[in-house]
Amino acid sequence: MADERSRQMFEADQAAYLEKAIKDFVQASPLNGFKSLGGGRIFDEPLVGFADGDAPIFREYKTIIGVFHLTPREALEHLLRSKNISERSVNISVISFVLPVTYKTRLSLRQETMVPSLKWNHTRWQGQDFIYELSRHVVAIVEQMGHHAIAPEVADFYKIKNVPGLLASNWSQRHIAYAAGLGTFSVNDGFITCKGMAMRCGSVVTDAQIEATARTYENHLANCLFYSEGSCLKCASRCPAGAISENGHDKDKCLEFLFNRQKEIVKELHREEGYIGRYLGCGLCQTKVPCEATIPPRTNQTVSQEIT
Repeated sequence: MADERSRQMFEADQAAYLEKAIKDFVQASPLNGFKSLGGGRIFDEPLVGFADGDAPIFREYKTIIGVFHLTPREALEHLLRSKNISERSVNISVISFVLPVTYKTRLSLRQETMVPSLKWNHTRWQGQDFIYELSRHVVAIVEQMGHHAIAPEVADFYKIKNVPGLLASNWSQRHIAYAAGLGTFSVNDGFITCKGMAMRCGSVVTDAQIEATARTYENHLANCLFYSEGSCLKCASRCPAGAISENGHDKDKCLEFLFNRQKEIVKELHREEGYIGRYLGCGLCQTKVPCEATIPPRTNQTVSQEIT
């Protein structure tokens, strides 16, 4: 259990306490650093947001994403059942965090046209390992404060559904981040935050009662210039698979390139050495674009269209 002073600080302002704890961990943890490639940080200071776990948007995701997508309450109830706890939690809150990719890594990827840079590749895999550790750290903090908590992405019930035309998990971190007020979606299926779309994200569900972050955007596509004013589409010209167009993101074409064609290309380029992970990763459409590290300003005042 936490000491009395820490508990008092937590109870006084849970959101502020957790935001500081997350930022401190990202700043200080040696896990937020490349094991090779000359060292250096993987992620910059994070964004942190919160959502009411019983908000209607989480039930809407069962229609938008699929019936398999869990609500925060369902995720927490998995945990409670595993502990043989039968009572139903009164409060459900979601803690969401966005980890922006560093400038040096983004710069290295800007120079690529077919395969990711080594720094981006290592960010994909070492960075995800760090997110798992950060998630467990947040769970531990909340539990020390006397509450239940779970990070769905590291739980045994987390699954990815991969069939033609559909690649989706039962806990979409980007959709959780949207619900927590941290950004909106883009034509390439990326997620544009105030620190851009070159990022990775994670989340934790808890029965602590945390004040939700307001969603201040007009709609779920507001930060993308293509949807807000019909311009840009620079992510489409960056995509080596031709998987992005005015019609959106062709996941099948993207995945074929990611899992198959990229392996051939890296061999043709004689660049196999140094890459890690099950596949190289890509992310080309997330750099050398106006929304790489910020929300791009609109060039006109065209009213945003709501696209469902």
